[in-house]
Amino acid sequence: MQTRSPNLPPDTQREMLRRMLTIRRFEERASADYLAGKIYGVVHCYIGEEAVAVGVCGALERGDRIISTHRGHGHCIAKGADLGRMMAELYGRQTGYCKGKGGSMHIADFGIGMLGANGIVAGGIAIVTGAGLAAQMEGKGSVAVSFFGDGASNAGPFHECLNIAATWKLPMLYVCENNLYAAQTAAAATHALSDIAARAAGYGIPGVVVDGNDVFAVYQAANRAVDRARSGDGPTLIECKTYRWRAHTERRGQPDPRDQQELEVWKGRDPIARLERQLREQGDLDDSGLQTIERDVVTALDAAVAFAEASPFPTPERATDDVFSA
Repeated sequence: MQTRSPNLPPDTQREMLRRMLTIRRFEERASADYLAGKIYGVVHCYIGEEAVAVGVCGALERGDRIISTHRGHGHCIAKGADLGRMMAELYGRQTGYCKGKGGSMHIADFGIGMLGANGIVAGGIAIVTGAGLAAQMEGKGSVAVSFFGDGASNAGPFHECLNIAATWKLPMLYVCENNLYAAQTAAAATHALSDIAARAAGYGIPGVVVDGNDVFAVYQAANRAVDRARSGDGPTLIECKTYRWRAHTERRGQPDPRDQQELEVWKGRDPIARLERQLREQGDLDDSGLQTIERDVVTALDAAVAFAEASPFPTPERATDDVFSA
């Protein structure tokens, strides 16, 4: 069951749907173009988890900072990144966010508070905790958000950073996207507790479990945590129970060891379909409105791909640009 919509204007709720659809269509296009040989490197799709990024970022302001994981496209889009520069980066073009040299796992836009995706499991947690300390020192009421997976919750930086953030009451949100698998390893095989949020008790901070496929539930949990952080009361650990529809990475012929019946159950909890259904029931969306959103999303993505394809590759002479140590 979808959570009752929060006190948000219908336009804002429709914008949530638009962003979730943008993430899904972006990922579908990225997967297709990767398999067609147009995109280089590795692509980790966020399909199925869209409600987490959109719900959390919907509670943030432009000046708030976030950091992502190797599966970072959804967070970038939810925070407001430019689709053209994102796609150009995936295509390895000079107009991309990292000038075509970072690829899918390293997109960043400091201007919107996106401190970057990170290819190292748990690698971003410490970086953004530093951003939380910076926000506290700046005294402007900003917060910082760490997105990470269930696998990262077993790594040292998770525990070290929660400890220091709790001790110093840093304005932080630690958002665990528990999609039940770290690569191909089931969380049940590596976690002694079923709820990662229970670990918050060890640091004296709130730990919240939320349906990660319910964008309103995620938004409400994030909004409460943001209010707590801005008030100087310290961090919150939010565990969003969700599921990725795709294999760990997009690769030809890669077997997916997960139970396919399990996958079908989670597809029945599609976060986009749930939001669409809720908006229809509220009288805030009809067929025409949905078609308009879909058309606008596809048009924007087509323009992003065209921009990427028309952009030049970085030249060998630019290989050492932005390299500050060797």
